[in-house]
Parts: sequence; C-alpha cells; structure tokens
Amino acid sequence: MNKRVIILGVIILVAAIVIKLVWSGLRSIKVDNFKPAAVMFVIDSSASNQKELPEQKKLVKQICNILDPEDQIKIIRVSEDAYLIYEGAPFNGTNIEKVMNEFTKYDSKDYGTAYGVGLKKAFNYAVQMKKNGYIPAVVVIGDLENEGSVEKQLNWNTIASEVKEVQSTAPDLAMMFLYAHPSKLDLVKETLYPVLGEDKLIVSPKQNCDKAIRLFLHLLDR
Repeated sequence: MNKRVIILGVIILVAAIVIKLVWSGLRSIKVDNFKPAAVMFVIDSSASNQKELPEQKKLVKQICNILDPEDQIKIIRVSEDAYLIYEGAPFNGTNIEKVMNEFTKYDSKDYGTAYGVGLKKAFNYAVQMKKNGYIPAVVVIGDLENEGSVEKQLNWNTIASEVKEVQSTAPDLAMMFLYAHPSKLDLVKETLYPVLGEDKLIVSPKQNCDKAIRLFLHLLDR
C-alpha cells in the first residue's frame, strides 16, 4: 500500500512539473501579428523608359521573391495607356516574367505615359485589398515623365489629395518610387511627404534601389 502511495505521489509530482513547464512555454509564445500585404506595381513600359526596363523587371521579381507566399501582387503596365497585366501570388515567378515580357514590349506608338491612370487603378486596388485584410502598398517604377495625352498623365496638383482619400480607408498605405531622376523624386518627396510622412514614403534613383527595397520590406514586416 505504501509503495502504491509513493508511486502515485511521484506521478502527481511529475505531472505537476510537466504542466507547469507547458504553461510557462505557452505564456512565452508571442501572438503572431502577421498580416498579408498587397503590393501594386506600376511599371513604365513607354518608349522613353525602354532602356531601363530590363533591370526594372528584374527588380519586380527581386521584390516578389522576398514577399511572403500569403501576400498578393498586382502589376499595372503604364505607357500610352495603363492596364492590369498580372494579379496573384508573388512567388509565381515564371508567369510574372512571361506577362511582363509580353505586355511591356517596345512599341514606337506607345509614346505617352499614363501614370495618372495607372496610379488611380493602383489606389482603387489598394482600397479593395485593405478591405480584404491586406496591408496595401504601391510601388512605382519608371522615369515619371509626363508625355502624351494630358488627361492620362500624373497630375502633381491632385496626387496628394488622391493619396489622402486612400488613407481614409487604408491609413497604413505605403508608397515607393524607384528609378526616376532625382529631380522627379524630389518633387515626389515635396508633394507626398506631408501626406505619407517619412515612414511610409520611399524614393530612390536606380543607384540606391537595394537599400530602398530593404526599407520597403521592413515597412511590410518582411
């Protein structure tokens, strides 16, 4: 009888120690705050940007390779007009490369740059994706030159108010502008800094893109 009592006591003691260790382990586990991101790429395939385009397409793939499988991307091609050429997972590298190669081909007729149309599409997607639980971000890759139809161009007088409108639904909106000349990037900074602030706005010429991408991914907690 005493032997059974001793064995039972040892079992209870061991069970108590195990329960305490499990409880301590559970308390130390941090809640996973992961939130998927939705990145809208606006890429310039106009005649004036063709020289830089091969490197810029590699940049898109570089960013996609670092994003999480649960993230989503959309690629909007900007030239004489702007339209969506890809949406889906960021890790589908083969299809992303195929659509970019197919729909950013040089066309001498595509002289204009419909950045205004492209950004409006990107902003609309940002709002929709925010409502679906994603952190929205817009990445603009190109020279930011206004050419062609004026009504399709980027309007520097209204872009700040357009961003503010998006922020009313998606206050965590982040934007990054890459590859434009420093004079254009300075204009971006002057126009959008009062709206997005230092933390949500990244600009960089091609010479410093790697650092800009690291900052951008940090914004998305990647």
